[in-house]
Amino acid sequence: MPSVEECRAFFSEYEDAVIFHFVKKFVRPEDRVPWSRELEKELVKLEREVFWAGYQKAFMLFMDECRLCSQCKGSRLACINKDDSRPGPESLAVDVFSTVRSAGYPIEVLCDYNQEMNRYAFLMIK
Repeated sequence: MPSVEECRAFFSEYEDAVIFHFVKKFVRPEDRVPWSRELEKELVKLEREVFWAGYQKAFMLFMDECRLCSQCKGSRLACINKDDSRPGPESLAVDVFSTVRSAGYPIEVLCDYNQEMNRYAFLMIK
């Protein structure tokens, strides 16, 4: 993980961010991982489209840890999907709760898988 200072330097390179808000409720908790995996694949495609539109520093922060592979190798060095894997915002020192609340979005700590989730991904743009 990068230091907080390295995270500050990373974010200082960007001018804008797009917040993606996803609302989802699951009947079965085990459905969350496949849902996240499919959504992450779509977010990577969107990041590429923004890149091709002229924003060469477009960078997506997933709403969760990377779930692109069904069996994660557990380290960046061993990753078999390096081109598409992305970090979650918390791994870059982003306080998701404060960030989305300041933008007017709802978020709460959930204590049960039966509760509706408010999940957020961020697309950094320059």
